[in-house]
Amino acid sequence: MLRNLVTELIGVLATGSAAATSPRSAGSELIDDLVAANRILADQGVLDGFGHVSARHDKDPDRFLLARSMAPALVTAGDIMEFDLDSNAIAGRGRTAYLERFIHGEIYRVNPNVLAIVHSHSPAVIPFGVVGVPLRPIFHLGGFLGGGVPVFEIRDNGGPATDMLIRNPALGAALAKSLGAAPVALMRGHGNVVVGRSIREAVFRAVYTEVNARLQSEALRLGQGQVVFLNEDEAHAAAETNSGQIGRPWELWKAKALAR
Repeated sequence: MLRNLVTELIGVLATGSAAATSPRSAGSELIDDLVAANRILADQGVLDGFGHVSARHDKDPDRFLLARSMAPALVTAGDIMEFDLDSNAIAGRGRTAYLERFIHGEIYRVNPNVLAIVHSHSPAVIPFGVVGVPLRPIFHLGGFLGGGVPVFEIRDNGGPATDMLIRNPALGAALAKSLGAAPVALMRGHGNVVVGRSIREAVFRAVYTEVNARLQSEALRLGQGQVVFLNEDEAHAAAETNSGQIGRPWELWKAKALAR
């Protein structure tokens, strides 16, 4: 009988320990949206084989969800991993994490209003990080860019010989500081980071950052540098209006991306 009691006690202690370290279960809707976001951003040409999108955990703000290291267009619910704000995987089960997961952990750490993050190498956006021409809202769907788009210079924080990747917490923290309260920051010679108050908002902003960059480049070419941009009041008003209509393009993009 004593042996049985000891065995039961050991079992209880082991179960309690496992529960303390096991991942906190995120809502199925959040996971579904995160999978859809990966597929949408790939379908819209914002992500390709590289880049990633994350969401803050809906039950624990000190954790976030991010797929294992893989091409975004192939992400499924089973590929979603959980991380703490130090970007350590929780119950990773041997899966490989993205090298640049520190982008996500450090931005979530300093900005509690951010609930989703996209990091991409969005092609039309990259030139604006290297030529000294600021990315500005050229049409109403780019209104969220009206507050200014900072450019992160990795040489200021990692020295002159990095591989351009945000591969440690210090660089992640420096990027988060450069982003500040802006919705978008460019990463010189690399790409950009886009944040939102939901997965859908972050996806909306990531797609229209790419579209705005394309249109701005064309307008600068056609107008020989003379372009009428949205002023601050127009940009703010447009962004406010658009924030209530994000569901419209989301459902279209989702239907197209998941049908492939």
